[in-house]
Amino acid sequence: MSQAKAVEGVFAIHKPPAITSAQVVRDLQRAFNPSDLFAPWLANEKANRDRENNFQKKRRRDNRLQVKIGHGGTLDPLATGVLIIGVGKGTKHLQNFLACTKAYEATLLFGAATDTYDVVGNLLSKAPYSHVTREKVEEALNVYRGKTMQRPPIYSALRVQGKHLYEYAREGKELPVEIQERPVTVEKLEIMEWLEPGSHDYKWPAEEAMQEDKEVAEKVFHLSPNGVGASAKQSMDKQTSPSGTKRKRPPAYAEGDMIYDVARAAKRPEKDSDVVMSGGLETAENESRDLYAKEEPGADTANQESSTTTVTAAQDPPPTITAQPPSPDPIPSTNSASQTTTAGPPAVKLRMTVTSGFYVRSLCHDLGKAVGSLGTMAELVRTRQGEFELGRNALEYGDLEKGESVWGPQVKAMLEGWQAKVERDGKGMMGGKGRDDRKIGEEDD
Repeated sequence: MSQAKAVEGVFAIHKPPAITSAQVVRDLQRAFNPSDLFAPWLANEKANRDRENNFQKKRRRDNRLQVKIGHGGTLDPLATGVLIIGVGKGTKHLQNFLACTKAYEATLLFGAATDTYDVVGNLLSKAPYSHVTREKVEEALNVYRGKTMQRPPIYSALRVQGKHLYEYAREGKELPVEIQERPVTVEKLEIMEWLEPGSHDYKWPAEEAMQEDKEVAEKVFHLSPNGVGASAKQSMDKQTSPSGTKRKRPPAYAEGDMIYDVARAAKRPEKDSDVVMSGGLETAENESRDLYAKEEPGADTANQESSTTTVTAAQDPPPTITAQPPSPDPIPSTNSASQTTTAGPPAVKLRMTVTSGFYVRSLCHDLGKAVGSLGTMAELVRTRQGEFELGRNALEYGDLEKGESVWGPQVKAMLEGWQAKVERDGKGMMGGKGRDDRKIGEEDD
């Protein structure tokens, strides 16, 4: 009797909201480990381990026999869409997908800024928004198309002097140096839909950041130019949450656009400084209830610890995008009667195609300031990453619950298709426009 061929490679799954990318990987493992589809792979893995010498066995961090799975290009819990999954030898190709182009659909809500640059975070400041129109936003978008410079958010996995930015944010510490802008390319950026005040259900966070976080934000988040942050902060400092208390600062974001290998991370001890979260951003059992549960970052490459980007910067940098449109006059306090009697802030749905290293949250933050207000990301969908696209060749997450008879044929077809392409082309399926010098551990949402 001929032995069934072990399937491995790369495929994509449609990640739902409110869970981490790492939780998706764990859910896949729970489905794959007992399956008939991956029984040959597990048999091969067991045979390989039986041939290991004592030194190799001692080096192994996790002795559990399970399907090797990783993901390339983290999606924050708030976000949905294409999540690239590597199985077996496919995990070695995941870093290719950090360098490919990605397509997103994002919703920007005007009038407020948060510490995480999205509605999952705590409120830092408010600003008037009644003057913001579709025409003004359309005009401002011209600045962000093509090649430009972008400053990453502090809730990201980039490093400053050997320490992750999200760790500074979590500890409420001012950065030792400014976050430096980085070159990015926006191949396409357009308005999908303009949402007038009162025509949508998007809302700012109900709870505001702690006072010390606001003080740090004045310098780190660049909310003060043209009086926007200063006047709004004075107004916000007089307010309290409905309960009369202020929430503690949110836990830090997950490792961003990284490769996550569950097998390698299984033995990693959890520490208080570990990522807990993109928007912002995990014990395995509680992630579906908590957008900011602790995630265990890991990598399928041996150089994980050294493959991060160190950020350096100069004092008092210019605004995030170097070619800002003309700035409006200083904005009055948000306590004005005309502001409070409106039906709420407007919002805009954007569609974009970007290169690696781009932060959609930063775009929302910067665009809000560019139109004389503030902005925060309310929704994010990754519609495409490389060759994988929603509605075309991505497994629906809900199919996992329907059993192997439903997800098995789909996963098998995608993995076999990927293997055939590798054999034909002699390389992993990138689907992007070349490689760049990004390192594992960066995020772009």
